[in-house]
Amino acid sequence: MSELHKFIFDGLPVRGQLVRLTDAWQEVLRRRAANNQTGAYPPPVAEMLGEMTAAAVLMQGNIKFDGALVMQIFGDGPVKVAVAEVHNDLRLRATASVVGAVPPGMRLPGMVNAHGQGRCAITLDPQNRQEGQQPYQGVVPLSDEGGAPLLDLAAVVEHYMRQSEQLDTTLVLAADEQVAAGLLIQRLPVQGQDNLSQSSVAREDAAGEAAEDDYQRIAILAKSLKREELLGLDADTILRRLFWEENLLRFEPLVGTHGPRFACACSRERVAAMLKSLGQDEAHEILKEQGQIEVGCDFCGQQERFDAVDVGSLFTPAAQQSPQPGSVQ
Repeated sequence: MSELHKFIFDGLPVRGQLVRLTDAWQEVLRRRAANNQTGAYPPPVAEMLGEMTAAAVLMQGNIKFDGALVMQIFGDGPVKVAVAEVHNDLRLRATASVVGAVPPGMRLPGMVNAHGQGRCAITLDPQNRQEGQQPYQGVVPLSDEGGAPLLDLAAVVEHYMRQSEQLDTTLVLAADEQVAAGLLIQRLPVQGQDNLSQSSVAREDAAGEAAEDDYQRIAILAKSLKREELLGLDADTILRRLFWEENLLRFEPLVGTHGPRFACACSRERVAAMLKSLGQDEAHEILKEQGQIEVGCDFCGQQERFDAVDVGSLFTPAAQQSPQPGSVQ
């Protein structure tokens, strides 16, 4: 079962989270593999997308926000775009668009940032957005301050948190066909500092160096976590092995209906609304060319088909539509 663990280091301005996605991540891959048009992801793409999904859960778990956190990686390589979306209740979904060959062992620069045009965007989309309200979005390149390409997703997210959110962050990520997992360690921000999590801690300048030393010590411990350990060990074992000398205060794990789980927001009604937005002329033009309109969800693979009767009803006022058999007037 997928799970999210939150903890703090008692007396230190440092917090952490550990996520292990099992059934939720396997469902993402299963639906992709079952799609006859796309087929399964190449292993390097699946690994990157799994790491993105774990990272998005960790970032969403840190903030108090009523809506969805959407992480996007896009660029000029064979992977044009990859998306991981996590809602505030930890419902998640993820997808990637692959248009070229991705050989085994290909890393992030080759997949997405082939010619230096790759970007990472984090969007906070409010659930009940007010009229005129724009989602918050931060965008950073897939390269460091000196222009050197970042080699993996953990480095990208750490770079994003430093550049866009001014938060010292250490991240370890790993994914395979069974598990997508991540460990996040974060130094709490100075009081009043603007960041995604909207959290802060007051500290005197004289204590700043000690706080930095504490964070760096814990960050080094976190970075010692090996990929096979993150994927193969349970959360209790990982935290005990890494931080056995620290006073760790842990919160109740988020699992089951309260934890990370696959869910897709697509529906026939949403597709119908999209078709109506195209307009009647364009919808009928598609019908003329294809005989029906078929729309598939990139996230879950669900296919919705609209024939001439379905499309006609979309553009016919309800008062003029014939009652369905068995309906009561």
